This record gives sequence, structure tokens and C-alpha cells, in this order.
Amino acid sequence: MAATHSDLVLYEAREGIAFVTLNRPDKLNTLNAALLDAFSRAIDRAVDDPTVHAIVLRGAGRAFCAGYDLTRGPEPGRDTPIHHDDPGAAPGAPPGIWDPVRDYQFMAGNVRRFMKLWESPKPVIAQVHGWCVGGGTDLALCSDLIFMAEDAYIGYPPARIYGTPTTMLWVYRLSLEHAKQFLLSGDAIDAPTAYRIGLVSHVVPAEQLAETVERYAARYRHIPANQLALNKLLINQAFENMGLRTTQMLGTFFDGITRHTPEAITWRESFATLGFRETIRRRDAPFGDYGERQR
Repeated sequence: MAATHSDLVLYEAREGIAFVTLNRPDKLNTLNAALLDAFSRAIDRAVDDPTVHAIVLRGAGRAFCAGYDLTRGPEPGRDTPIHHDDPGAAPGAPPGIWDPVRDYQFMAGNVRRFMKLWESPKPVIAQVHGWCVGGGTDLALCSDLIFMAEDAYIGYPPARIYGTPTTMLWVYRLSLEHAKQFLLSGDAIDAPTAYRIGLVSHVVPAEQLAETVERYAARYRHIPANQLALNKLLINQAFENMGLRTTQMLGTFFDGITRHTPEAITWRESFATLGFRETIRRRDAPFGDYGERQR
């Protein structure tokens, strides 16, 4: 099938594999409402196509996904300011009044989009290169398998301030010790470490990543679709029974709370005084990682 695309997500189906590519390379594929809508439609399309046996999720440019887009766009002569549109802003209320239920409903909508990967009856492989951080980890961890370039990094720096994982699959994919190690600190996880702790399936040289993923995904053509769907459902159900959905509900509520603490509000306001890059740099400097990456 010939490649088709929206502006923000590319879709191509060939030889039984649907390739879904996040396509905001100039923004490191950061997530906004339009991209998430296009992503959701692409996953629906792959699920509905009887010729597709597996889905590969990847990112264009230098990174898989650098998380949520907190910016509006560059202003001449200064760093990029934070995006001030608050999903929890109470309609008609004075600025700064937060509605936690409105915030939860908005973010829960994003969780439903992420979880389409988890709920897909077809295997999903996340092809991670560059950086996969913040909200980008929800995309990767909701996938069935993660293949990672050996020079790539994954992590959740919003754990330091301004966020909690909404899909919260970290704790289900890692041991308790490692989940606490990396979520309490927000530390970046390099590819060898991610493989050692069981977070990813395969680590390969960056130049071999796409070929390796495609070759592996092609194997699913030889397994009946109903067999794949039932085995995936059986595995997922074990984690559902361990309280995954309840944990996600709490994670989504807590995400809104952590974005509205006094410390978070002060941090957010520093984008206007220090600029975006400097604010991020100061957050990450004590930990020696991420640098000028976005959430």
C-alpha cells in the first residue's frame, strides 16, 4: 500500500506491517492535541485493516518523542515560553483557579489514546531512537515490545517537578526497586541499562534499528491474527487484575495535582523570567542528564 499521511503522523502499510510515524521532527515529536488525535486515528486504521498483522510505532528526526509540548513557539530574541493553556482551568473563573475534575477529564482522554496501543489486538513494537522522555514514555510503555537504539535514552524527568506518569506502566514493567529508582529521581536510562533491567526487548546499533524491527515484526505474519489477539489479551488481563486501571486513574489525578503545587507554579512562572531552555537546564543540572530536552 502506498504511504499516506497527515501533517503530524505518517501512516504506511506494507507486507503486513503498519508503520505509524510521529512527524514533528522540528519539535522532537512532542505531543499536542492535534498529534494525539492523528496518532489515535492511525492506530484505529491499523487495527481495522485485516491485512495488517503488526504495528510499528516510531518517530521522525532526532528523537522518538520528547514528551508533551509545553511551548507555543519561538519568540524573536528569546527562548521559547511555556504553553499557558491549562487543561484544568475553570471556565469563567479568575486566572489561576484550577478545576481538578476538568483537568482529569482532559488528561484521561490522552490516556485513552495511549492505551489504544495496549488494547490493540495486533502486536505493537515501539522503535525508540534518540530520546523517549516524559509523555513519550507512555507511548513506548503502552506498546507490547520496545526495541531501542544503543545510543538512545528513556526516562521521566517530570518526576522531578511538574508531572506523574498517567498510564503508570513503569511499575508493571519493572521491579519495585527499579520503578522507585527511576521514578523517584527522574534519571535518564541508557539503552544498556534499559535492557539489563528488563524495560526493553532488544538493543541494537542505531543504524540497524529500523531493519531489525521490521524483520521482527514480519514474523507475526505467520501467526493467525486470532491467536495473537487472544495471547495478548491473556497477558494483559493479568496486569489488569493487578490494578492497572486504578493505578492509571490515580496517576492521572496526581499528574494534575503535581502541576498545580506552589513549587510547580513557581517553576512554570520561571519560563517567563528565565526562558524555557534555562529553566529545563536548571531542573536537570543536579542530575547530570537530559540537558535542554523538553518534557
